[in-house]
Amino acid sequence: MKRNFIKILFSLFILISLISCREDETVFLSSDVSVAAPRSDGNIEGFYLLNEGNMGMNRASIDVFNYRTGNYTTDVYSERNPSVVKELGDVGNDIQIYGNKVYAVINVSNKVEVLEKWTAKRIKKIDIPNCRYVTFYKDKAYVSSYSGPVAINPNAEIGFVAEIDTTSLDIKRKVNVGYQPEQMVVHNGKLYVANSGGYRVPNYDRTVSVIDLETFTEIKKIDVGINLYSMEIDSRGDIYVSSRGDYYNTPSNLFVIDTKTDEKKMQLDIPALGMCLVDDLLYYYSVSWSYLTNSNKITYGIFDTKTKKIISDKIITDGTDKKIMIPYGLQVNPETKEIYITDAQNYVVTGYIYCFTPDGKLKWKTTAGNIPAHIAFITKK
Repeated sequence: MKRNFIKILFSLFILISLISCREDETVFLSSDVSVAAPRSDGNIEGFYLLNEGNMGMNRASIDVFNYRTGNYTTDVYSERNPSVVKELGDVGNDIQIYGNKVYAVINVSNKVEVLEKWTAKRIKKIDIPNCRYVTFYKDKAYVSSYSGPVAINPNAEIGFVAEIDTTSLDIKRKVNVGYQPEQMVVHNGKLYVANSGGYRVPNYDRTVSVIDLETFTEIKKIDVGINLYSMEIDSRGDIYVSSRGDYYNTPSNLFVIDTKTDEKKMQLDIPALGMCLVDDLLYYYSVSWSYLTNSNKITYGIFDTKTKKIISDKIITDGTDKKIMIPYGLQVNPETKEIYITDAQNYVVTGYIYCFTPDGKLKWKTTAGNIPAHIAFITKK
């Protein structure tokens, strides 16, 4: 593995003036490769990609793409933190950037790794059992936790959200929510938490917990749908929350919560798993497993949050979607509108990351880590 990447990671940003990716498809196999022409415009310097790694294999890792050099480099955490035992850990579940820190949620290793934004060096490890996702408000980070061990259990314990001070990186408060909480959004001083109840199958949770952030208490549960997972919020305060269904007769679905009333106001009848909201457009994909057919149904789409209408049933328009075995991550660059989709392949081998133009045509593709999943853009400010 090439080991000098971080030393030059962003030192050449301002010196490079070419601004576009190559238009042809190229597949790269090494750990530090040029995948795109260097670009000097915009505030987004690049992104971190968190590879989940197959559970029990201790294969979570972090890659970096550098817009200023056009280079994609794998496994930078291990390079910059050689003294960390077991490296990044087991199952990377979320990665976000807030201020000058990177927060990587490592689920089965029961920790949040806090890293320096520009170097990926560890600042601190925060211990949180079975942690899932992180979001932010003012000077606090909020991490959802299943609380109990990783196990299907009809008596699995209730989950909680931990509040972390982003300066001291100490846990300040905790609040119980629903069973097996997943993603979260913040609006008007309230934290909304999607509860899945996934460990209690077939008795899934079906609620969104509403937390008052001043008192850090649960003030309401909104009945939405079973096995809730991902969340996004638009500029009008509508929250989009996905349901994974029961994998039998209740399909995946997408619901809308009105934050003025804190009630469910729409069922969209759209299968959704991963989502990304940029401007007024909600990009989504679904990998809907059915135990009735023992197969996945994969779909993509773009939803206009203003009109509440699907404007396209495609994100990829050049046929490349037929090469993607299991879409597992989705992000859209808010400046360039480039679309990034990851492919977990069969969950065992190395996965891929694809970069598409705003109209869904392939720009480049390269190998990532095992189960590439979560992308966090690195900005100047």
